[in-house]
Amino acid sequence: MSYLRRRKVPKTQNSEPHEIVTENGDNEKKKTPKPKLKEHKRWSCVDSCCWFIGCICSIWWFLLFMYNAMPASFPQYVTEAITGPLTDPPGVKLRKEGLTVNHPVVFVPGIVTGGLELWEGRQCAEGLFRKKLWGGTFGELYKRPLCWVEHMSLDNETGLDRSGIRVRPVSGLVAADYFAPGYFIWAVLMANLARIGYEEKTMYMAAYDWRLSFQNTEVRDQTLSRIKSNIELMVATNGGKKVVVIPHSMGALYFLHFMKWVETPAPIGGGGGSDWCAKHIKAILNIGAPFLGVPKAVAGLFSIEAKDIAMARAFAPGFLDKDVFGLQTLQHMMRMTRTWDSTMSMIPKGGDTVWGGLDWSPEADFACSTKKLKMNDTNNDKGCLGSVKRVNYGRIISFGKDVAGRHSSEIERLDFRGAIKGNNLPNTTKCDVWTEYHEMGVEGIKAVADYKVYTSELVLDLLRYVAPKLMARGDAHFSYGIADNLDDTKYEHYKYWSNPLETKLPNAPDMEIYSMYGVGIPTERAYVYKLTPTAECYIPFQIDTSADGGSEDSCLKGGVFSVDGDETVPVLSAGFMCAKGWRGKTRFNPSGIRTYIREYDHAPPANLLEGRGTQSGAHVDILGNFALIEDIIRVAAGATGEDLGGDRVYSNILKWSERINLQL
Repeated sequence: MSYLRRRKVPKTQNSEPHEIVTENGDNEKKKTPKPKLKEHKRWSCVDSCCWFIGCICSIWWFLLFMYNAMPASFPQYVTEAITGPLTDPPGVKLRKEGLTVNHPVVFVPGIVTGGLELWEGRQCAEGLFRKKLWGGTFGELYKRPLCWVEHMSLDNETGLDRSGIRVRPVSGLVAADYFAPGYFIWAVLMANLARIGYEEKTMYMAAYDWRLSFQNTEVRDQTLSRIKSNIELMVATNGGKKVVVIPHSMGALYFLHFMKWVETPAPIGGGGGSDWCAKHIKAILNIGAPFLGVPKAVAGLFSIEAKDIAMARAFAPGFLDKDVFGLQTLQHMMRMTRTWDSTMSMIPKGGDTVWGGLDWSPEADFACSTKKLKMNDTNNDKGCLGSVKRVNYGRIISFGKDVAGRHSSEIERLDFRGAIKGNNLPNTTKCDVWTEYHEMGVEGIKAVADYKVYTSELVLDLLRYVAPKLMARGDAHFSYGIADNLDDTKYEHYKYWSNPLETKLPNAPDMEIYSMYGVGIPTERAYVYKLTPTAECYIPFQIDTSADGGSEDSCLKGGVFSVDGDETVPVLSAGFMCAKGWRGKTRFNPSGIRTYIREYDHAPPANLLEGRGTQSGAHVDILGNFALIEDIIRVAAGATGEDLGGDRVYSNILKWSERINLQL
């Protein structure tokens, strides 16, 4: 427009002229300030960490979104593209063969695998009514650990509930299908049974409070009576077909106790009569059964350790001990687990006759070779590689690596059993947690170490010395010897019922008993110990993780001597009774119940997509072993041991059993 005019804009520093149009229509030159260059902040480690964490979270959420958005068949497609076509699960395979639901099945879980829930608690457990304290996510363990320990512990005098606390087993199949989200126990076996027609009316989970002694599960919860009633109901509602019982781990000892209880007259027993088992049970398929106990139980009771905890303690001593954080983790674990009477059911049974003495053991010639041998190369003599350095497995506990290897005649020993306990550890009043070691004192602890070597029989005296309250309860409910005369009336007491060497199998000649377990995994058999510094709140004994055999093929690694087994139960414990003790008509098996050994040679997962493996022989993972599941389904569908092919043996259990001089 005509009224716009041009005007000059004065120059300023750091500016450049440019034209602008004024209201009068003139163009004006104007200098605008140059933007100052900002000084960039130096990139720090914190920025890098934040950026890295942000990227990880973004990628994680993106992958999670993609996983939930992908078709259900995509994971199988990827797996088959990598590994080739997948084999059918056992249930699908056997359904194609025409197998269908036949005998009802009863699952008997082992120690720690069954869920426990809160029914009554102290103030610190407010809001946890009927929430799982054991199993599931274990959320309360992280939120309030000391409260959790308090509620998971039992009374140290009675072995029953503490005042104001009631924790009870979860009921139904969900009690032990998964131990934690994604970690199966019985779920895979259940799913495969369901594929041939099984459902809840033909499957029963015999859940029980695995912390209690076996007889106390009946005293407090009437669990044995419930199992009896449920089995009778399943037989009655399934056309009179007998049940197939599938115990796992300690569940095998629990069911051994049940079979004696159910036929014993009331009020001590169930009053079912001497033919109850013959009328109601077709077969018992024991999986990973510690019939003769496990040395791992000794280490757990003695120092709350096993191989894995000992190694963790060696790598991070300040975390598990009180040196840095003051958590006293192991002490709290010891206080809690020493109230669980069931742990004492797994102390080795049979004494030196079974487990070996100071200078011999049945498995002395076992070679811990890292190279896996093929069965056809060994002629069922797996582990024997010619010249093998003999291992003194009979010495379950040795104080010092040199002591573990020397002949007994070269070892000077001072008997601890007459030692006077005294000179208590200093400052024990400051301890946040009590253990029975506080009453031993310096002299008592030193006396234990001076005895140097402990066999299976001496371990019992050792535990009675270091944990008298624990063993007083244990001796009232369990026994660990070998019966001289099974007709002696003393063996009518329930303390003998879970020891297969001190009780008879029921009069049921048509019943079958199987020992089904994994082999080919190094399994804890004996330990090298050392003393820890004498100080407040310490557990005075530790596995000496520095003790090592010095070679790749040595059986001694990290203070632990290993032998063949399923990582928890040695072959000797799982297989001896079916290999020899119960084989044919013996004084432990007077009716001649047929016994079979079914071993599963361990093979690790071929890749990550296989999860925990379909050929695993590990103590818990074996419940997902396809060969095991197929055997179980065939028996449940009506097959006998002969139909399965009889024994299947990979280990030296038959030879080792013959070395045990036991009157049959």
